[in-house]
Amino acid sequence: MKNVILKLQKLKKLSDKQIFKKLNMKIYYRWRKKKITNRPITLKNSFFYNFSSSCNFLYDFNNKKHHIEELRKLNLVDSIVISANNICNHKFDLLGSGKKNLGKFIPWHEDFKSSFKWKNKFYKDIKIVDLSNNVDVKVPWELSRFQHIFILGKAYWITDDKKYALEFKEEIVDWIKKNPIEMSVNWTCTMDVAIRAVNLICGCFFFEKSSSIENEFWIKFNKLLYLHGRFIFKNLENEGQYNGNHYLSDLTGLIWLGIYFGDFIVEDDEKENNPKDWLEFGIMEFENEMKNEVNEDGTNYEASTSYHGLVTELFLITTILCNKNNIHFSKEYMQRLEKMCEFIMDITKPNGLSPIIGDADDGRLLIVSNYGSWEKRDFRHILAVAGEYFDRDDFRYAGRDYIEDSLWIIGDFKSPQVIPKLSSKFYNNGGYYILRNDRIYCLIRCGELSCRGEGGHSHNDQLSIELNVDGEDFIVDPGTYVYTSDYKMRNLFRSTKMHNTLQIGNCEQNDFDKYDLFYMKEQSFAKCIKFNETMFLGEHYGYKKKCNVVHQRMINLHENELNVEDKLIGSEIKNKVCVNFILDYGVKIIEQKNGIELIKNNKKVLVEFKNPYKTNDTYLSYGYGQKLKTKKISIQLEECCNKLKFICY
Repeated sequence: MKNVILKLQKLKKLSDKQIFKKLNMKIYYRWRKKKITNRPITLKNSFFYNFSSSCNFLYDFNNKKHHIEELRKLNLVDSIVISANNICNHKFDLLGSGKKNLGKFIPWHEDFKSSFKWKNKFYKDIKIVDLSNNVDVKVPWELSRFQHIFILGKAYWITDDKKYALEFKEEIVDWIKKNPIEMSVNWTCTMDVAIRAVNLICGCFFFEKSSSIENEFWIKFNKLLYLHGRFIFKNLENEGQYNGNHYLSDLTGLIWLGIYFGDFIVEDDEKENNPKDWLEFGIMEFENEMKNEVNEDGTNYEASTSYHGLVTELFLITTILCNKNNIHFSKEYMQRLEKMCEFIMDITKPNGLSPIIGDADDGRLLIVSNYGSWEKRDFRHILAVAGEYFDRDDFRYAGRDYIEDSLWIIGDFKSPQVIPKLSSKFYNNGGYYILRNDRIYCLIRCGELSCRGEGGHSHNDQLSIELNVDGEDFIVDPGTYVYTSDYKMRNLFRSTKMHNTLQIGNCEQNDFDKYDLFYMKEQSFAKCIKFNETMFLGEHYGYKKKCNVVHQRMINLHENELNVEDKLIGSEIKNKVCVNFILDYGVKIIEQKNGIELIKNNKKVLVEFKNPYKTNDTYLSYGYGQKLKTKKISIQLEECCNKLKFICY
């Protein structure tokens, strides 16, 4: 019954035009399934006998020597080879799994964390989510993105060892055999099909000159890529009211494939669906989505810092590839793209990490450096590329630890000549406010839920803060952990009580259905009243109808002190009221007469307050599928106002 209710609710959100489109597509899929059952999808090998891409790619085989020399200067050769050898031995660490040996043949259809396997059948008939079990479809999707190809390619260029070329070839041959077009779990999400296509293209430019790979393989390879393009074009993820990172990934795949194939067209019964169409449509829609998905201040409208990183990467790297092939975007597009990078720089904490506001699933387009060990909360690899692309020293300085990314995407890198001094900043459209000085960094979340109030990737985090002192995290957003493999934990991590804000009883700032994991209708309507270099004042209305009060929070920044004052404006509160703070992993608590002392790596913060409090065990997540134990401080309000101080010493 609950599934029927959810389907009816979702139908109400769609327009008549969208409903008509969905019905048409349902008829199309029935016909498609019958057609594929009688005759599997393929193309004649003869179409691809003489094909070789003539596009200008991100990196060039003719610059191979330069890349190898720079990698040696950066002392990266040994770590690259070790990581590539792990891939050859089929050892993977994905989505919090820890390092796993997947055996002689990679289990492309398996969630190897739960050992569940999907059977091959028509992709629209495959059930990818079952909330009654702990299965996570993201595991086979992630593996089939082939983002490990980049590390194999780098190791091949460095060593000239044919085993890396053979591993590349054998994996793809095995994948083709076990994933017939439109007939496996790895065709159920177009976004993943697109990201796979991009990474396969990267593999081509690493291995195309290998004497260990025969032409027969490249015929199969290019046929697979062409069919990826046709699939993406017919299965775009733009059927909802708002588009998001999925649709943008689809467009990314179309653009890359369109550039890769150029004027090459297969003349068959689907000739109208060809690379020229993919590229033209992708470029047009990229312009549109920059306006639709990115606010004027450069923030992504999905209200997630992690997805902001993914979307920026999709736009930035694809734009660079386009420019190398004489395709250019509008001035407005470029200005907004630069602002997206500015936002990443401004929210980055002194320790190089970003607050993980809203959902996070470790999504990337290309994992150019540190495959298998990259920090999921660190987006500075984007700034390293942006520093060269926009010729900005502040970006270069922020991304100075990721110059390898710039080497592969741009072709080179420069050392920053100026060390920038970051100051307090506000992003009103996105709902992020950063107070900072030489010792204290405080981010406040106060703004619209994702996708103009639909809350797909939002959490109940209004007026929640993050606090970093002297480079150490003390108060943090707990992250996401998982999506559909554990709906109870999914709901816990997006709940009000898991954020550094005020809660009344068991009320949520924005109500959500426990089975509808990607919907949270806007009720809080948070807004900033005043902001300057040292002060934030904001409020939200999530408790207005439930408790007849408005939560207002004022934060004042001083040289060595952060003052936080919470007020409840309205009627007398009868329910229990607490202000919660989630501590970072490893923070120790020592009780004091006038509050508590927080200690982490010899750095200390005194939290002064007068109210009763208690500490509870809770969780936080640094990356998808990863869960760590930590502590939560709950300070009880006995009046409608509470003041506390974070004092650094």
